This record gives sequence, C-alpha cells and structure tokens, in this order.
Amino acid sequence: MHADFSRLTFRPGKHYSAVLTQQGRVQLDADANEQAAIERYQLRTLAADLIGRRGGPAAAAGFAIGYVPGNHDVDDLTIGGGRYYVDGILCESYRPEEGLAVPDDGDWGGTGGGDGEARQAPAVWTYWDQPDAYRDEERPGDRLPGDFPFLVYLKVWERSVTAVEDPEIREVALGAAMPDTAARAKVVWQVLALPASELSVPDGGVSRVREAFDAWAEPHERPASWLAARARRPERANEDPCLARPEDAYRGPENQLYRVEVHQGGSAEGCATFKWSRENGSVVLPVASIEGVWVDLTTLGDDDKLGLSVGDWVEVGDSAYVSRDEPADLLQVEETDLPGRRVRLSAEPGPEVGRLAERHPFLRRWDHRAARGRDALPLVGGALRIQEGAWLDLEDGAQVYFRPGGAYTRGDYWLVPARTATGSVEWPQNTAGEALLQPPAGVRVHHAPLAWVKGPTTVVDLRQTFDPLTAPAASEA
Repeated sequence: MHADFSRLTFRPGKHYSAVLTQQGRVQLDADANEQAAIERYQLRTLAADLIGRRGGPAAAAGFAIGYVPGNHDVDDLTIGGGRYYVDGILCESYRPEEGLAVPDDGDWGGTGGGDGEARQAPAVWTYWDQPDAYRDEERPGDRLPGDFPFLVYLKVWERSVTAVEDPEIREVALGAAMPDTAARAKVVWQVLALPASELSVPDGGVSRVREAFDAWAEPHERPASWLAARARRPERANEDPCLARPEDAYRGPENQLYRVEVHQGGSAEGCATFKWSRENGSVVLPVASIEGVWVDLTTLGDDDKLGLSVGDWVEVGDSAYVSRDEPADLLQVEETDLPGRRVRLSAEPGPEVGRLAERHPFLRRWDHRAARGRDALPLVGGALRIQEGAWLDLEDGAQVYFRPGGAYTRGDYWLVPARTATGSVEWPQNTAGEALLQPPAGVRVHHAPLAWVKGPTTVVDLRQTFDPLTAPAASEA
C-alpha cells in the first residue's frame, strides 16, 4: 500500500477484535486503519470458512468463460457478470451503466429518457477490455495461448489508490492547494491464461485439472524471501553490551515509515534489485505531459520534503503500469524547472507508460542513493542490487538484512517504522534483542481456476458454486 501512513499495526496473531477509542487521547491514522483491517480480516475469514477457498453464489456466480476465435490470430474470451469469492475476497464482474448524456441544447427530441440513475447490472467483459488487466493485442505475451488446451484463471490482489490515480477521491471544497485526504484500498482482479505446458495435468476430469492448478499456484502465493531490520548496532556489541556510540542508533531527524520494495524479481545471483522510500513510496506527483526527457507536472510537491531534487530516483507510472506490475528502469532527476513545474530526467520514459491522461500518469519518488565506499551496493537500472547475508545500510543508522537463498517477486515489500524518541526501528525481536526475519508485508496474491479450454467449442467450467443458506429445501420447491 503506497500511501502516507505513520505505520500499519494490524497483526492477526495478536487476536485483537476491535480498536477501542479512549476519551481525550490523540487519534492516529494507525488506529483507524487497524480497525478497518480487523473488520476486513474477520469478514474475509468468515466468508472463506463458509464458502471454502473459492466459490460463487449459484444464482449469480460471475466469471463464466467463453472462447471466441478471432481474426488475424487474435483470439478472445468472454467474461460473464456476477460475483465470485477467492480466499474470502469478493470479486465483482459488473459494468456500471453510464446513463444518458444530456444534449448541449437540452432538447431530448422526444426520445425516452428513463430516470438517469447509475446502476450496476450484470454484463460481459472480454479478455481484451477487462477493467484492470490492460491487455494489449500488439504485445505477443498478452495473447492467449496458441495451442489447446489451456487454463483460464483469476488473479486477485489488493492495492492502494490515492487522489493522483482517482481524482474523484479529492474533496475540491478544500481548495487546490490542500493535500489529499484518505486513500482507498482496491480489489484488483484479472482474467489470465496459462498454457497446459506449465501444468502437470494427467488424464482425468475437473478435479485433476484443479489439483494441477493448485500445485502451480502454491509457490506463487507463498513468500519465498525474508528480511530483517534494525538500527545499526556497534561492533562487538555482544561482547560488551555497555558499548554504545552516538552513531549506533536511528539518527534521522524525523519519524519515518521506510518501505523496502523489490524492483526486479528473481534471485540475488540473477540481479534481483530493491529500492526504498522513507515515506512509504507516497511521494507521488501527477504528470501533465511527457516530451522527451522533460516531464511536466501539475505540482512539484507541497513542500521541500515532499518534492523533487536533483539526484532523486523516480519511476514514471500510471494505472496500467501498476496493474501489469512490470519492471522499468528507474530514472534520475537531472534538472528541476520550478516556474515551469517540470523536471528533466536522465532518459526518456518508455513509450508504453505515462502518455494517456485517462490512465492518470504519475511520477513516484524513491529515496535510495548510489552508496560510496568499499561495501557500496551497485545500482542496476537505477535500483540497488540485493546482497544477501549481510546488514545493508539505508540511511541514518537504519539497516536491513536479506536472508540467503531468497526468491524475490517484484512488488514484495517490507515496512520499517523508525522513531526518533527511541533512536530505533520497530521490528520483531527475540529475547536477546536480535531482529527476526519476516516475510513480505505484501503483495498477497490469490488465484482461482475458471475454465479449461480444450478447443474452440469445448470449454470446461472449473468454477465452484454454493447455494444461499436460506435456499428452499427440495421438498419445498
């Protein structure tokens, strides 16, 4: 979740059932967010316990798949409207009605009008126009498998959305100079295809195909990388616990929520990289236009702390870039034009991102720098090379450690709150005060099989359905 949080405190293992507000106390964003997280966790756990890992209501199950042979080797799928639950997460396949446009002259010409109320009604998406997948027919990797059979599945996760991506969140009555308010959490679903060659599917029926898909999905859902964080400890601290120097602590001038995020996935030996932000990656500036290496922005930030400076590493993105979750080189700010509200980057952003206004392009700042010295981490594509088995310096005494043998997934992230009052970071420790390795805080991805496409006219439905608890018994029907 890229947003300006003080910290995220929800921990299922603590078994808290509610956040209780006390009179006369300071109200924190972390408390309100934890209450929302508790309720979301309880509802999704209840749904998964009642429904099972996946399922849709028998009378309104969504995501029915149909195969549509296409022209010029561009095949398509139809996606039925309705609802489907994946690990308790509600996924809805609906297309909002747009209503009726009012003519400029106000003359309806005697045509029927209706009440103009925006409603949601079951509809059919296609593989190419589904709302959050941003598939492109010109990209061979986006096309459906060319050989039969293949499996169609649902990929589900949750991400944050701010007013930069959805301007309707912003309350315009607060004025243009005011910062945005709350962010939103959004459930993202994508209907994707998997070639049979990636599955071990023996001869058999629906249950065998589902089992093969579960075997494929399990490693994609299980964390395979671990990280620990701490404020720098002095050398020989275990030998002399009284040894303490001023630099052996978190020395930042402000409280921060560090975000350590995998930029390029893979293994450490295969050039996996990471980036970090002291503001949880929340310094995001709307892009007005891109002309070569110059990027015009609607603002250069609310203040010096949340703006841009020469030397900053940034990435240009938009809603499609975030949803596709594909890596791109980070670019460096080489010049800022304050009156013109624009910056010059070290290279031109890729042509596939940031050019369409309807996708709400933005520029996100990261705070890492190319380190100096004998143990400096090299930069690869603007991001830091992951080095396992050693404590790595971020800044001001904050350090992180990647466990050897990790398999890193792009977008995996860890959050490290740093506090000036204690001169330390908030991170789980054992009784000896040693930092404990933790899996990523996100992104949690979920999968569900939808259909087994055996041929142009044979599509086997893999969805599971359930009857409502109040459905009439057979004798009553």
